[in-house]
Amino acid sequence: MGLTRSRLAEQLTELGVRRGGICMVHAEMSALGWVVGAAETVVHALRDALGPDGTLMAYASWEEHVYADADRPPEHREDYRAEPPVFDLAISEAARDHGRVPERIRTWPGTRRSHHAEASVVALGPRAGWLTEVHAPGDGYGPTSPFARLVEAGGQVLMLGAPLETITLLHHAEAIAAAAGKRMITYDVLERGPDGSVAERSYTDIETSHGAYDYKRLALPEDEFAVIAQAALAAGVGRSGAVGDSVSHLFDAASLVAFAVAWIEERFGAPR
Repeated sequence: MGLTRSRLAEQLTELGVRRGGICMVHAEMSALGWVVGAAETVVHALRDALGPDGTLMAYASWEEHVYADADRPPEHREDYRAEPPVFDLAISEAARDHGRVPERIRTWPGTRRSHHAEASVVALGPRAGWLTEVHAPGDGYGPTSPFARLVEAGGQVLMLGAPLETITLLHHAEAIAAAAGKRMITYDVLERGPDGSVAERSYTDIETSHGAYDYKRLALPEDEFAVIAQAALAAGVGRSGAVGDSVSHLFDAASLVAFAVAWIEERFGAPR
């Protein structure tokens, strides 16, 4: 049996997606089973569950973003140096690793996108402008970011068949945790402005590619975000349920962040 728009919206409501709220979604389409209408139907169903006063949010980033030239395949580096990609807030594609839904939201009429080449989010609904209007180059995930506003607004995070290790909001917990050994990185990106001019913009943020902290020393059984999220679920933070063929998870953003901050600070201690 295929998953239709109305059936999906009903299951999202049963899971606890809050009408009139803000919901940040991570989705893995293949986990849901056959969806009639694919990613477009998923976006429609999410908006149906949220209602006209609700706002849908997703992590977009940028398909061409890397921190450094060394992050690209060696055989491609010369070409990238000759003609490096330029981030354009209006048209640059969302990272494909995040699945089809963020790009589908990005291209939806009325969607807003925050101005950050690596940490940008897309939002659709009445509070989209408020969520995306400020995204400083020195605070991709921290206290002034869209992730902080999601928490402030009492929003939710929906893992719609998506692996727990992909919960982007946990980068916000890393950014605001008062813990020792926090790793930071500075990188430059070429960006195109509204007038068409291209200039280099410098960003400084937590290191998200190789971990904001030295998680390897903890000898965790799997990815640190999956471990934190599973521990949160076991502690009663969040709920799980069937959506399509998947087991999906829904978290209160503030509760998840509070749990993750405590988890990080307990293991890494106070900064010196």
